[in-house]
Amino acid sequence: MTLLRDLSVLWSLLHILILFMLLYRSRYPRKKTLWLTAAAMGPLIALNVAGVARFGAGVMGKVFILTCTLPSLLFFWFVSRDKKGRFFFTFGLADTVALWIIAVTNVADYYLGGQQYILMFLGRLALFPLAEWVAVRYLRRPYMELQESVASGWGIFAGMTGLYYILLAVSANFPVIITARPRELPAFLLILTLMPMTYATMFIAMYRQLLLYRKQQGERVLQEQKNTLEAQLENQQRIRKMKHDMKGYTATLSGLLTAGRIKEAVEYLKGVESEMDTLPRQFCANPYLNAVFTHYFRKLEELGAECRMDIQIGDEEQPYMELCQILSNGLENACDALKGLAVEKREISVQMKYNRKHLIIRIRNRCREELCVKRGEIPATSKEGHDHGFGLATVREAAERLEGEMFCYTENGNFVLDVMVLCDSVSGEGI
Repeated sequence: MTLLRDLSVLWSLLHILILFMLLYRSRYPRKKTLWLTAAAMGPLIALNVAGVARFGAGVMGKVFILTCTLPSLLFFWFVSRDKKGRFFFTFGLADTVALWIIAVTNVADYYLGGQQYILMFLGRLALFPLAEWVAVRYLRRPYMELQESVASGWGIFAGMTGLYYILLAVSANFPVIITARPRELPAFLLILTLMPMTYATMFIAMYRQLLLYRKQQGERVLQEQKNTLEAQLENQQRIRKMKHDMKGYTATLSGLLTAGRIKEAVEYLKGVESEMDTLPRQFCANPYLNAVFTHYFRKLEELGAECRMDIQIGDEEQPYMELCQILSNGLENACDALKGLAVEKREISVQMKYNRKHLIIRIRNRCREELCVKRGEIPATSKEGHDHGFGLATVREAAERLEGEMFCYTENGNFVLDVMVLCDSVSGEGI
């Protein structure tokens, strides 16, 4: 019957990988990640299964951290996009859940299954897929969003998970396997009971952080809409006032010309021209997008930033809700970054052009010299300051709704945000 035991070990090791891969973020494409994982972890799993078959579960349980946990930790740390608290918490979470299932099925088989390994095999056969279903159904999507949106607070969670893993591994295997220490079984069962409660507390705290993030994002969207509507209202009022005043300008100019006072008429026209210059600047024909540009152009002027706008779109119909989200979040992040620089270093350029069936948006602004973002990464915003990161998840979601993509990176002391979205109404010839 040891065959069932060995098969259950192989099944457990495979599903530890699956559980972890459902929750972590690789820095490589999925296909390459799968190939690397198979090449590195396949021999490692085979070695541990062979060790259980040769030396028994008791012996291998004592060295499992050295033969499996640490090698897999180093491999996935190399492959993972995250290198700090987020990675270690995810790794510890997957390993601790798997170790919990292994411990529960081991104890159940010893006391209820008569050490025939049937209950152990069937328990692991059912519990690992159940844990993965729960992860996919309830945890994966919000957990991925949380990893992207929250930068701080992961260290303490990772530390708690690591200590829990060590506690569970030591209490289950040292000085001998727990089934050989019946007097310590009640304490071990309390540890097994306490673990789900501890993780529930962790996830409640993390979920509240996610709700806070979503609330902040919602407030930003509402603020964007408020700014857009206020800018539109102000534009309309000033244009109506100018139209009303034009009648008076025309009558005055006509009177001067009729009287032959050419010099006075020229001076008067110069005054009218100065008055026209006070009208809101027109960046594009689309009123919604122009309102966003107008709002942030004024904000950048207040910061003393050198601002270059290259907006090459017409009055064609646009998915303005998503585009306003993209522009507002991108420009707000740029303003936050420029605030932290000396006035003479505050520079930003905004481009918006067509390229065949796509609309290309590029926002490039000066940033801190030490900021380093590789293409494809999304930097997270910390509580201590505002660089880039807050709102970039919203930019990406808006781009994806328009069948587009978003990339950001640092280059020569500049932070660059590139967005490409599909627009069926494109009429441009390209760039």
